[in-house]
Amino acid sequence: MAGGDLAGGKTLRAATGAFICFEDEAGVTGRPPKGRTWGRRGITPRVKVSGRSRGRLSVAGLLCFRPGLPARLCYRLRRHTGRKGERRSLGEADYIRLLDGAHQLLKAPLIVVWDRLNTHISKTMKALVAERDWLTVVLLPGYAPDLNPVEGLWAHIKRSLANLAARTLNELETLLRRRLKALQYRHGILGGFLAGTGLARDRPDRPQYAEVSNACVYA
Repeated sequence: MAGGDLAGGKTLRAATGAFICFEDEAGVTGRPPKGRTWGRRGITPRVKVSGRSRGRLSVAGLLCFRPGLPARLCYRLRRHTGRKGERRSLGEADYIRLLDGAHQLLKAPLIVVWDRLNTHISKTMKALVAERDWLTVVLLPGYAPDLNPVEGLWAHIKRSLANLAARTLNELETLLRRRLKALQYRHGILGGFLAGTGLARDRPDRPQYAEVSNACVYA
């Protein structure tokens, strides 16, 4: 693991058409996020949901940018039903499959920027990344959600799910997949999530990039 700037082959990789990809994950349960809606004057609208746990969904989102091209969204979803011995979060295999799929779709090297989640910095993940010469990983500073456009994506998705009470985990998964698939074709909205961070994809000399490039890098 090395600190500082992108060195050696990583700099070359960035100069030869790599996509800069931001990753983050979120959890979704059967309890819908609260939202505002129209109702009769003096009467608060209520949405009934089951008090019992019906499982949850974990989803990893990857927003990919390259100057001159529309923004792209890739994602990977995992169900958690609460069975004994079942993993309760996304694992290294989930993340690397997401990155492999994005690489196959985009047909270009990837520079992936993500946070310091334990799974992101584990020995297993570092070994998986090292096996892929097309992949460079950059770790964000300790707490910098404002630099990750995927945070804006999750806020947008959860607003769209407000007050929607899914009756089953299958129904919740269908709703979430529909929202994500629809966004894959809304390139302007995806680009807006990056603009919301203050970062720019066409001027890497801007000061905002220094905060990301000063993070740790491993190949």
